[in-house]
Amino acid sequence: MGTGRAGVKDWAIAVCVAATLLVTGLSGQNSATNLDLFGYALLVAGGLVLAVRRRAPVPVLAVTGLCAVGYQATGFDVPAVAYLCAVYAAVRAGHRTITVAVSVLMLAALPLAALASGLHDTGEALAQARGALEIAWLIAAGAAGEALRQAERRAEEAERTREETARRRADEERLHIARELHDSLTHQISIIKVQAEVAVHVARRRGEQVPEALLAIQQAGREATRELRATLQALREDDTTPPRGLDHVPELVERARSIGLDATLTIEGQQHDVPAAVSRTVYRIVQESLTNIARHAAAATASVRIDCRPDALAIRIDDDGRATPDTAPVPGVGLLGMRERVTALGGRLSAEPRSEGGFTVQAELPVDRTS
Repeated sequence: MGTGRAGVKDWAIAVCVAATLLVTGLSGQNSATNLDLFGYALLVAGGLVLAVRRRAPVPVLAVTGLCAVGYQATGFDVPAVAYLCAVYAAVRAGHRTITVAVSVLMLAALPLAALASGLHDTGEALAQARGALEIAWLIAAGAAGEALRQAERRAEEAERTREETARRRADEERLHIARELHDSLTHQISIIKVQAEVAVHVARRRGEQVPEALLAIQQAGREATRELRATLQALREDDTTPPRGLDHVPELVERARSIGLDATLTIEGQQHDVPAAVSRTVYRIVQESLTNIARHAAAATASVRIDCRPDALAIRIDDDGRATPDTAPVPGVGLLGMRERVTALGGRLSAEPRSEGGFTVQAELPVDRTS
């Protein structure tokens, strides 16, 4: 749309310049010889060729210069307006050297063209040439084109600098977050993991049965350490590959069983490659849902169902906990995080108690709208 408008504008300018040159030429010529007709054609051609000055500034510069010399030689004392426009376009496009060279040739050729038109007085020929193409006009046109070109270059450079600054600040913030996570969480999680490992080791050495809760703490500590390490690596390297995804959901279900929850997993449909963000979101939804069931639902059973459709993944997690329609849940950070992830992928999420008791989390994630 913008290119079309620019083309129409260029043609309008070209027609106006051609009309101006033709009217100026007609006002000073009364004959209709073949030579005059050739001069009129040069006046019109020199103006109309400006329509393509954006696409071919150097050829337009040469054509308008030749036309100006040509109609001067045929006796038309008409200012080289089209050539000045071509100088502006060529300098704006960055062709400064060739523009200067062609303009020097023009300054030399116009007096010769005036002499060829029939003037025998060299001074009069020089005056006519000077009137047709004032050096000040060339300087003004070239300066205007160069100024606009420099302004556009500075604008592009400023935009590029802003983008680079934004990226650098984002990198610095990411590294700052990674350092804070490492300093604050890694130490505490390591203590929990080491203490759990020691307790399990001591109990086994004594021949005692290791409590299931202690084993769950040990496994959770290991998993938290691994995920924190992966998160820190992602922050430092800007790596978008998710550490956990759809293929690791069975591990979540198995871990839920290890703490006494009767959890089942059903996967329907044919599994296929899904975008990394979708795979990670499925994992996080199941992880958060099973964690909430274990902590708050007082449930004995939980079921995870994943339906692999051609254009979407549907996830449903049910439990038989104490939730009822009369006790509306208070959205926590985990549920809000799930909803944000699903919404960002263009999916839908619902989390609500069932009429027969228990709680249901359902999500549908499109696999054809996420790269």
